[in-house]
Amino acid sequence: MKIQAVDIGRTASAASIIFDALRKAIIMGELKDGDPLRQDELARMFNTSRIPVREALTRLEQHGLVRTVRYKGAVVAGLTPEQVTEIFDFRILVEGEIILRAVPNMTPAIIAEARRHCDAEGGGDRDGDNAEAADWGERNRRFHATLHSAAALPYHLNAAAAALDQIDRYLRARLLLNETRQRSSDQHQAILAACERGDAREARRLMQAHIRTARDSLVEHLK
Repeated sequence: MKIQAVDIGRTASAASIIFDALRKAIIMGELKDGDPLRQDELARMFNTSRIPVREALTRLEQHGLVRTVRYKGAVVAGLTPEQVTEIFDFRILVEGEIILRAVPNMTPAIIAEARRHCDAEGGGDRDGDNAEAADWGERNRRFHATLHSAAALPYHLNAAAAALDQIDRYLRARLLLNETRQRSSDQHQAILAACERGDAREARRLMQAHIRTARDSLVEHLK
């Protein structure tokens, strides 16, 4: 099992550490859809009891990353094209509102940080490998999170992050294709330009179109 385990036998926040490690492994695609998550095995890996493991799995199930299967126990949750569509549609609504509220509060420092993430994406000249897609996926998350941070809407932000967690591993698989990365990078540049102008409505329109394009591409790929 490809999880970075640590010895947390005497750690008070054992469940949180296990949760973070499993969440990262699922998002990065190191754990695949349907992979079993056996409590005994995880307890041994993290040198702890089954209690924090069970708590971590419960939290992951609440986030939609794990599901419980009869006679098999906890497994990594997969998504159907219909479920992916629903999650993206939710993101269109929530992130559209977030960026609309964020733009009036954006400081030069926030714009500059978002610009660094955006410029680091680049386009590339060829299809990448898993490591490159993972790096690009992380920059993508940081770009969105930086712009969203100005909204001061913590509940919206948590909901958007949880939705992205569920589909992130599928997005990273698509980011192996250079054309997907280039299109997303171009859309990020346009969103950032609208933010720099202080045009909140245009930033919302571009953000929603950006998420809609990603939705359509990913659903077509899954089908």
